[in-house]
Amino acid sequence: MGFNHQSQKKINSVIGRFAPSPTGPLHFGSLVAAVASYLAAKTQNNGKWFLRIEDVDTQREQPGASQSIIQTLESFGFAWDGDILFQSEQTERYQTALERISDHIYPCSCTRKYLQSLSDISTYGYLYPGICRNGINNPDIQNPSIRVKTNKQEICFQDLCQPHVIGQSIEQEIGDFILKRRDGLFAYQLAVVVDDAFQEINQVVRGSDILDNTPRQIFLQQLLGYPQLEYLHFPTAVTADGKKLSKQNHSPPVLTDNDSSDKKMESLLASLEFLGQNPPKRSNLESINDLWKWAFQHWDNDKIPKVMTKPTKFT
Repeated sequence: MGFNHQSQKKINSVIGRFAPSPTGPLHFGSLVAAVASYLAAKTQNNGKWFLRIEDVDTQREQPGASQSIIQTLESFGFAWDGDILFQSEQTERYQTALERISDHIYPCSCTRKYLQSLSDISTYGYLYPGICRNGINNPDIQNPSIRVKTNKQEICFQDLCQPHVIGQSIEQEIGDFILKRRDGLFAYQLAVVVDDAFQEINQVVRGSDILDNTPRQIFLQQLLGYPQLEYLHFPTAVTADGKKLSKQNHSPPVLTDNDSSDKKMESLLASLEFLGQNPPKRSNLESINDLWKWAFQHWDNDKIPKVMTKPTKFT
């Protein structure tokens, strides 16, 4: 079963989302993602913006992080539509989706350690060579993972920011990938696709560091019969020496309990500057509400820098 690039219909009303993982407090890179996705959706006619907490991987969740993220977004003045969706509460929906594609999945006994011993390494990590595709390699293993069968068809899409058509042959570059782990947790790739369809998301705005996930998500959308979304991947914020701003790299929180409204204003201004929007000077703004009013009037997706990474001093 092969899938190809499909032309996208013009979206009349943008439905976007911000979907942080609760592995720690929001950092500057996270704030950039929130600002970009928020304004890309809410500046459009009848646009909607949803907040989703991607806590499907409960082992990585930091206690209190979800509430911290929500409070930080509220303090910056973000206003989301509807209820917050928590992935940890959606497992029945993920299982139903898995059962819908039962002809395209199979159990796999291969452990990460075993796969790392193989020589097949792709740009994206260890290429899975289909060991269990035609029969599980170790039938005695308890709770095998579940993989999806890929194919040789190249998945292509036109990003709304990055200048070139993005293409990936998943079978050759990734291999059959996991949808449900041995520990019973559903994989991010399945969860995010199911959630986007459930919330009727039609535009995803996120950092370029997630760009290589997109072909796999389009593949699953097509396999499940979901609409294909629009994607905008803005540059990933990096330090002067090229390190990605992330919780894993111990990037500092964008906001602490003692931060003043001036610090919040500086953070939002820096986010808009990072996204190429040329915001007004701090001295011309009386409040965060003034800045949001300006942003709603002047936001332009086309001004976002068309590069994969961009250094920032705001760390």
